[in-house]
Amino acid sequence: MSDKRFGKKGWTPERIGSLAGKTYLITGATSGTGFQASKILLSKGAKVVMLNRNPQKSIDAIATLRKELGNNSDLSFIHMDLADQASVRKAAVEVLEKVTHIDALICNGAIAQVPKQEFTIDGFESHLGVNHYGHFILQALLFPLIETSQGRIVVVGSEGYKMGIKTIQFDDMNWDKNYHQNNTYCHSKLAQIMSVYELQDRLKNANKKGVKVYACHPGASATSLIKTSGNLSSRIIFGLMMMTPLVQSAEKGAYPELMCATEDDLDERGYYGPTGRMYFTGPVGECKLEPFAKDKAVAEKLWTLSEKETNCTWTL
Repeated sequence: MSDKRFGKKGWTPERIGSLAGKTYLITGATSGTGFQASKILLSKGAKVVMLNRNPQKSIDAIATLRKELGNNSDLSFIHMDLADQASVRKAAVEVLEKVTHIDALICNGAIAQVPKQEFTIDGFESHLGVNHYGHFILQALLFPLIETSQGRIVVVGSEGYKMGIKTIQFDDMNWDKNYHQNNTYCHSKLAQIMSVYELQDRLKNANKKGVKVYACHPGASATSLIKTSGNLSSRIIFGLMMMTPLVQSAEKGAYPELMCATEDDLDERGYYGPTGRMYFTGPVGECKLEPFAKDKAVAEKLWTLSEKETNCTWTL
């Protein structure tokens, strides 16, 4: 761990002071790391706006959090389906109508290990469409307010980024020829991470120093992600893993995104998450990012393609 500020225990939410007057937007917050991150932010006095696909689960999550933290918790949700670009655009309009300040947009929502090739409503391979394109549009549309707020964008990646084909499959982005539930998920996570460092470069070139952009990963956390979209064998394997020390709680899985959303003087070029064996669990700090994740030529090509496919051009 290169940052001695955090000591042997690594970063923990004890480092967060009062967040009164601060506003955080978080995608996929009805359960897992998103729910836990929301809970911790609220406990520090922040305003939290959840961007969720399922209205009933959102209502239930808000009720649970208010029961635990008090009815005066400043918590709301806006309906948004990352798999539907029109829904993302509509949600962004609603955010800009209702929210005056964004201290951090936390891109936490995801799908994983979808057993058979599926497509979003816009015709994209589902992992890429939800995890990467959905968040790409959201970041672009909310960027002006994030910039005015001198806020942050936090992208929750995955160690899966290095377990797939280790590059972007430009000749077949929908994986028509070689669909594989794990490789395709890893592909989407690599796309998300590459876009973080490409956005950093673009902000630097545009002399926009106010917005900070971070990449992190949750390690192996006990969430419903695999259970929600994975096949039977994936669910069984992860279910067994959850009974071992290889998997940490969803609360600890939320620490890296909270760190990136709140910690001062954090190096943007870093990549953050649990630093223990295989980066599954352990003290939260800076992790090694494989060089292919910062391949400039691939990242630039991906950015151009992402703008074209989402019909969403960033104005920087």
